[in-house]
Amino acid sequence: MQQLTILNPATEEVIATVTAATREDVDAAVRRAATAQHTWAALAPGERARLLRRFAVTVDEHLEELARLEVREAGHPIGNARWEAGNVRDLLDYAAGGVERLGGRQIPVAGGLDVTFQEPLGVIAVIVPWNFPMPIAAWGFAPALAAGNAVLVKPAETTPLTALRLAELALAAGLPEGLLQALPGTGPVAGDALVEHPGVAKVVFTGSTTVGRQIMAKCARQVKRVTLELGGKSPNVVFADADLERAAATAPASFLDNTGQDCCARSRILVQRGIYDRFMELLEPAVHAVTVGDPADPATGMGPLISAAQRERVRSYVPETAPAAIRGEAPDGKGFWYPATVLEGTGADRTALEEIFGPVAVVIPFEDEAEAVRLANATDYGLSGSLWTRDISRALRVCRAVAAGNLSVNSHSSVRYWTPFGGFKQSGLGRELGPDALAAFTETKNVFISSEEC
Repeated sequence: MQQLTILNPATEEVIATVTAATREDVDAAVRRAATAQHTWAALAPGERARLLRRFAVTVDEHLEELARLEVREAGHPIGNARWEAGNVRDLLDYAAGGVERLGGRQIPVAGGLDVTFQEPLGVIAVIVPWNFPMPIAAWGFAPALAAGNAVLVKPAETTPLTALRLAELALAAGLPEGLLQALPGTGPVAGDALVEHPGVAKVVFTGSTTVGRQIMAKCARQVKRVTLELGGKSPNVVFADADLERAAATAPASFLDNTGQDCCARSRILVQRGIYDRFMELLEPAVHAVTVGDPADPATGMGPLISAAQRERVRSYVPETAPAAIRGEAPDGKGFWYPATVLEGTGADRTALEEIFGPVAVVIPFEDEAEAVRLANATDYGLSGSLWTRDISRALRVCRAVAAGNLSVNSHSSVRYWTPFGGFKQSGLGRELGPDALAAFTETKNVFISSEEC
């Protein structure tokens, strides 16, 4: 029986051991979920909505507990972790509001009445990464449950504790047993078993593009539905007419949040040449102002990387002795620490093209709008990005020209649970969140009723 050892990334202390699910465990969980799904889908929509709201209230009652758990297993600063637990609560509330509004259509036809129904898919597998364990789990399970499905959550091997606790809270709130289950385990065993199981109707995966391709290929063998939210290498484009002080002051958070372990991280900062030197002067103190340290301290702005392996990955791109335009501080001793690092480069550098997934940004100069768009699009990814300008016409032109699913003007906001989220190109397939999230977990059934006499 394999055990997963869970470490606190800030201290390297073992905080828990969890039994890893086997293929047999996954099969049994799918069977339980299928039984629970039939019970759940048969409930009146108002009753399902009521239970989801009760689940949201239960999460809120345990918000601090969930946040502290996230601090310990993921190394997130406590302020971030509280937001993440609150996001789970809010998303459950939002999804509950959609249960009684998940309507079909009446379509005009000759000779009768034609209507459509949105039917639940059945059992959904949600495979969750380690960078945002709580909210990304809820991005999948909240709308899927609201649409009448059962959900099996496979958390990352390093961060299973919040998923396990959320499944317990779902039961405490009155959701049917087996409806929401957490299956901690390894990707090659539990993950593959879920993807390949004929009883799983859809797979929702957030993670690397490499693994996403593998999952998509396996789902294709069964013509299984899939939503993929994959990698990113998002640009932060600063034009000469921008509010330069604000653009520089907010840039560190755009690539240092969650220690850069964020698919939406604005890790390519594109700055118009005429303001480049001044921007760099303003950026340096802003980077040094980010407090790095104990994630449990409310004053902390950046914690550790998730693991020693992730720290080595970042070092493989940027050794700590490599030349850097700006380098922050990091604690000594135990913990998977890496300092905030800003490089100067070109659009052709490896660090400007590949997702590092650490607290590293590359600043690249550009001449004009056309070059800014070319550089912004010069990666295989297209998840997110920011644009800083006072010219609304330019903002609209550039937003239309940049191939990315989520863009912000004079802001770095990428994710709101009430707006759609997803990527272009190799950043993914499909959309999560927003008003159409429930529909992504349904099949459209068309029914024609003849009005002609028999």
